[in-house]
Amino acid sequence: MPTPSTRHRSLQVYWRLTALMLLAVLILAPAGPVPAQSGTFRNPLNALGGADPWLTYYDGNYYLAATTWTSELTMRRSPTLAGLKTAPPQRIYFETDPSRCCNMWAPEFRLLDGPNGPRWYFYYTAGTAGTYDNQHTHVLESTGTDPLGPYTYKARLFDPANDGWAIDGSVLELDGALYFLFSSWVGPDQSLFIAPMSNPWTISGPRVLISTPTYPWERIGGNVNEGPVALQHDGDTFIIYSASSCNTADYQLGMLTYSGGDPLSPDSWVKNPTPVFARSDENGVFGPGHNGFFTSPDGTETWIVYHANDSPEGGCNGRRTTRAQPITWNADGTPNLGVPVSVETAIPNPSGDDGEDPLPAMLPPDVTRYRNYAYNERYIRHTSFQAWIDRNVTPRADSEFLVVPGLANPEAVSIQASNFPGFYLLRRSNGVFLAADDGSATFAADATWWLRPGLADASGVSFESYSLTGQYIGLRRPSFFLRVGEVTTDDQRAQATFLVEH
Repeated sequence: MPTPSTRHRSLQVYWRLTALMLLAVLILAPAGPVPAQSGTFRNPLNALGGADPWLTYYDGNYYLAATTWTSELTMRRSPTLAGLKTAPPQRIYFETDPSRCCNMWAPEFRLLDGPNGPRWYFYYTAGTAGTYDNQHTHVLESTGTDPLGPYTYKARLFDPANDGWAIDGSVLELDGALYFLFSSWVGPDQSLFIAPMSNPWTISGPRVLISTPTYPWERIGGNVNEGPVALQHDGDTFIIYSASSCNTADYQLGMLTYSGGDPLSPDSWVKNPTPVFARSDENGVFGPGHNGFFTSPDGTETWIVYHANDSPEGGCNGRRTTRAQPITWNADGTPNLGVPVSVETAIPNPSGDDGEDPLPAMLPPDVTRYRNYAYNERYIRHTSFQAWIDRNVTPRADSEFLVVPGLANPEAVSIQASNFPGFYLLRRSNGVFLAADDGSATFAADATWWLRPGLADASGVSFESYSLTGQYIGLRRPSFFLRVGEVTTDDQRAQATFLVEH
């Protein structure tokens, strides 16, 4: 254990380097004198961690869920749309089964009739640790009609004849029947499928291909159709889906229109030749996609919820934020999704929502980069869940971290990836990895670090393992991967010292 004198010095460094960051991360505050206009709000609805949002208004409250990337599913609740900004996330489910434990994304929850009456069915994608190759669609069932649950695991949804990688599950209700929409592969193309359902958790027939990425705007950075969601109005049915790679600024929305007949026939779906919602460089909104729809409290308006990035360099990670805005309808009955609005735009509240915006402007998270003292052109970064030091980091977000109070001891620190909220730098054996918090005491200890004055230069910092006293993050030479070990030489002290940048 550290002596009182070394603990005092470490706390001085800790507060000097991290107090402002903690305030920015944990308390989302207005940036500058931006007045709140009565009856309006500004996007986004969160500072980070807002990918793949699903939002519903039910029984006096809005409920919002988004991708967690971890083993848990969470939901926020607020009586006003703007109030979701400060509503705490509440855990509704945590998974320990290794076959479906991890990488949870693309939530959707719907109130559907089950064998015991109306129940909430929470659909999501999940897979195995350390890879995205085993992703499948799953569903939870609530015990009552509270969207917050409690929930129990119900089933994995799959077509027995094509039981493979399948993501972004969604339910279409049409003419008294249920259909499952999802995305899977056809050769090099990530495509859209529909399948019949016998109940809210069972696919009862073969999947049918209804869309492949054929237009140039669907093939930017990758051949992608994903995130299908039904939109219905005045007897018409549409499927709004995401196209192109989410790693690009041109991730955008396309539309299929139901032309009548058998929903399980590809001929019943007509693709719009142009995107219906796309980036707005003028408004500073890039990669808008993976949407849902909800109605205003009085039922008179339809709104879109979606995620987007603030810069064209943003990618498929937790730096995407949740946004919402109203849509309108064209004279021919098709939806007009408009243009994604700027975060500077004051948007009138949904009709029937008299809430005030608690955060008219939202500070982006104050991120930290760590430059190695011995190799001063290289920064700590994560790649494929492993930590190392690298020069010219692309994307830059892979080298940006949030310093938060230690999971095992708030006097120490934990280091969270800014683009994967809930993932922390973790000591595993003698290496350093990026891993999702599993809620265990062992994880908390191994993801907690004493922040020390730099061993080679006191103006920098060194990270002493909380669970292995006297061992520090350094380099595993001749590679540049990070290790945790004893530091005895001048070279090792230099390699275990990092200069802080914001």
